[in-house]
Amino acid sequence: MDWFEQIDGYCERTDFTYWSEPVNAVTNLAFIIAALIFWRRSAGVPMVRVLSAILFLIGIGSYLFHTHATVWAAMADVVPIGVFILTYLFVVNRDMVPMGGWLAAFATALFIPYAAALVPVLNHIPFLAISNFYWTVPILLCLYAAFLRKRPGIAQGFLIGAGLLSLSIVIRSLDEILCDVIPIGTHFMWHVLNGVMLGWMIHVYTRHMLATGRAGR
Repeated sequence: MDWFEQIDGYCERTDFTYWSEPVNAVTNLAFIIAALIFWRRSAGVPMVRVLSAILFLIGIGSYLFHTHATVWAAMADVVPIGVFILTYLFVVNRDMVPMGGWLAAFATALFIPYAAALVPVLNHIPFLAISNFYWTVPILLCLYAAFLRKRPGIAQGFLIGAGLLSLSIVIRSLDEILCDVIPIGTHFMWHVLNGVMLGWMIHVYTRHMLATGRAGR
């Protein structure tokens, strides 16, 4: 693998200079701002700070990708996203379902075969195939909302998160399709909406932990 191979994947990029995607680069502030807000609002819940730190790294990694546009920068972009998904899923399983620690870890690991099975199905649906992996997350949030429907605070929070993320994924998928209409593309709105969505998901978790008197966990 050539870690320095350059990638042109977004409408805004016209060459491989550092600032070829200024809007896509700068809008990663949405992740960083959300991370700082929820770091300060952790309210004594340790995993809120962990999630906030990972969210901060999502912003940094995405910034690196939209400036350097290389394979190594792409890894810096996607790895923190994957870590956030698995970490959030773990605390949902452990603290909101809830399960014992080892069982929660096992249930979290099931995300990998779940995504591996669902992505090929999504590949057969033309528009959904563009952002196939990302669609696994709002679908899973809806499944958890259905499972936790007798706990409306959590279920409603997950459905709102799924709605925000679905809108964000649609906007991400439209980026290159609408290049002729919107020269800077639509990817920057993916950053803004995801900053809001991930912050919302941290809020849902924080609210649950405080409401159940488990802030120190």
